Amino acid sequence: MARAKPHMDTPRAIWLVNNASSGSNDQQAQAALEQCCASNGFHVAHRTVFPDQDLPTAGILGAAGIDTVAVFAGDGTVNALIAALAGWDGAVLILAGGTMNLLYHRLHGTRSLEEVVAIAAKGQAKRHRPGVIRSRQGVTYAGILAGPGASWGDVREAMRDQAVIELAQSAAKAIQETLGGEMICCSDPALGRREGYPLINLTPTDAGIEIDAYSSENARDYLGQAWALLKLDFRSGPHERLGVLPRVVLASTQGSAFGLLIDGEQVECGAEEEFTLAQAEVDLLATA
Repeated sequence: MARAKPHMDTPRAIWLVNNASSGSNDQQAQAALEQCCASNGFHVAHRTVFPDQDLPTAGILGAAGIDTVAVFAGDGTVNALIAALAGWDGAVLILAGGTMNLLYHRLHGTRSLEEVVAIAAKGQAKRHRPGVIRSRQGVTYAGILAGPGASWGDVREAMRDQAVIELAQSAAKAIQETLGGEMICCSDPALGRREGYPLINLTPTDAGIEIDAYSSENARDYLGQAWALLKLDFRSGPHERLGVLPRVVLASTQGSAFGLLIDGEQVECGAEEEFTLAQAEVDLLATA
């Protein structure tokens, strides 16, 4: 049975999930978000602070009469929440509360957080199940970085934590691994250079998986790429678009395991990994 729409003068109850360690999640930002919600007709009836508290399930949300979950966190927390709510008949509102916020921009474009909350509170956001990437490592909603260059995730974590010593150490390690590490190639279908690349970026879209390869052939290119990485904007570095496909296999050129950053979370895979386009299993609210 469809849920009855609340009267426009009645605050609409939502469940808010946030991660206090995410990039834009200090107490001041959280207070501003709650005020923004209240000003636009959303009432934060329940809150989960992840990972200290368990994420809400479809059953818990149903019992609480909640049909919208807002998540104010980074791509990693968003990934975990969407996975926990697979099959739920409500909708998830992604808000920019992390370091990269790639999925937020995919759903809302350049709109500010305040604009997104206002549109969603008025019931004007569209429900959408965007394309995602599936692999043995899980589902990806924002993007995947593959290769020795994925060690730049350590740099990002150190920057997020403002850990100066760790930042210097992880940056040195990332530079060494990217310049001297094993290369990654698109093996099936065969795309780009046979000798591979230090870093390959996979981005899910509704049309297919965008495959972008990053090289470090000379100092100028590498410094440009490093600057992009340190700015936390991997996609602005010098790269080559290899294609937009429903499926791709990435492989190490020397048969060794390589690293992945899946929605900003580091994992290790084998010497070869298959990635396929799929569809999200819960509705996300989009305003773009």
